[in-house]
Formats: sequence, structure tokens, C-alpha cells
Amino acid sequence: MLQENALELIDGLEERSTRLGDAQRLTLTLAQSRCLLDPRGAIFPTWDAWVNAMQVGSAVFAAATTSEERVQCRIAHKDRTLHATGPQWYVTPGAWISAFYLAVVCRERDRITALCQVPLSLLRENGERFEGYHYAWIETLQTYWLGGQDLVPKLVAAVHGTEPESVADPETVGKLLYPPTEMFHRFIRKDNAGFNRALANALQWHKEYWTEESRAFQASGFVALAPLAIACMAHDAGIPVEVESDYLPATLVGRNWCGEFPT
Repeated sequence: MLQENALELIDGLEERSTRLGDAQRLTLTLAQSRCLLDPRGAIFPTWDAWVNAMQVGSAVFAAATTSEERVQCRIAHKDRTLHATGPQWYVTPGAWISAFYLAVVCRERDRITALCQVPLSLLRENGERFEGYHYAWIETLQTYWLGGQDLVPKLVAAVHGTEPESVADPETVGKLLYPPTEMFHRFIRKDNAGFNRALANALQWHKEYWTEESRAFQASGFVALAPLAIACMAHDAGIPVEVESDYLPATLVGRNWCGEFPT
């Protein structure tokens, strides 16, 4: 049923492109749910679901930033012509971060570059419920990918922004949002041992957060998306990813499915 609903939403995007926000949430839920029964990401339907989620996430920002009336996006094995949407309620820092992580996991360099050219001003238009560290983290990732200046000060700002006394929800920030910044810090320093320690810690905190009774059945907990994305970056840069976990699909880290079909 989840897959049928996702494909129905996708098929309707050319008529109602403002359903992209709903499609982004649903396709990501489907991708994560696939890993409940396939934690290594070893079978094709799992990879297909991750690619669909990545394509929808990228399309959200392609449609929001285009200066044309329409933009062509490949989603679910078809080239689809979407209407320009401009800023929408779902064009937020959280949506950008998810789209970035998915593009990294799927090794979509052109899509990553396009996402990194999305202006922070666009994200701020519907970003009232997001805090400063979200923007600092986005700026860090954009600067890294585009080879900009002042990467380290921007990362420091992102890390400091997640300090417990600085945030409204210290548990979520401490267990889910701080860990990828520490992993990234170890990654850019080429600290292999430190990176794997940070990854192990990130997965442990992820488990603690998502196995709490009120959250135990939410699809967001099935895969540690942020640690997975940073682990993919590290793997591609030659850092051995030595940690194994059901929250970290090994086939996605190892990019085994990349190039299997046009994306």
C-alpha cells in the first residue's frame, strides 16, 4: 500500500507539482521501510526506493528554484515535466538536508551540486521552526561540496549551535543532529579511527533515540540517514568504514547498486 500510494503521488506530480512535499515524505518513508526487511540494502527494490526518494527530494528544489515555467525531472524511471513552484511550505531546511543526504547516498554528483546552489534565503522563507544550527550545517555542507572558503569556522558554528543550552530540544539535537557534525569533523581531518568511533557513537545514539517506546515504530528510525550519508562520503574518500549495523545499509555505503540503471 505504501508503494502504491507513493507511485500514485509521483504520477500526479506533473498536474499538481505542489504535492512534491507529500511525495518527498512518503518516498523517504518507503525507502527507510524497505530496510526494515532488507537492512543491508541488498535487493533491487530497496535501491529502487532509495533512488525514487532521492529523485523526488531533488525535484522539490529544482521546481522551487527554476526561473522557467517548467522543469524536467527524472522520477521513478520517467522524465517528468513539473511546474515551477517557487517557495512552498515544504521547501525548508529539513527538506534540503534530507535531499542532500539522499543525493550523497545515491552518489548523484550533479544533483548534490544543484542542491548546494540553493540559496539559504529560500530556505528561510518557510524555516521559522528551524534553529540556527540547521542553517550553519547547511552552509557547512554547501561550502565543503563547492570548495568554498571558511569551511572550518562554519563547521565550528554548526557544532556550537547543537550545544544543549543553545537548543529547544536537547535530546533530538544531541542524539540525531550533533553526531553527523562530529563525523564530518573527523572526515575532513582524515582521522580514520576517530571517524569510526564517531560513527559507532552516532549509531548508538540513533538506536537509543528511536527505540524509545513512543518512537519505536516510526520509519525514520529504521535507517540512520545522516550517519549513512557521511559514511558514504568517507567511503568514497578512502576512509575504511569499519562499523556494521542494521541502521547502516552496507550495500548503500559500498555503492554496489550505483549505475544499475539511468537515474
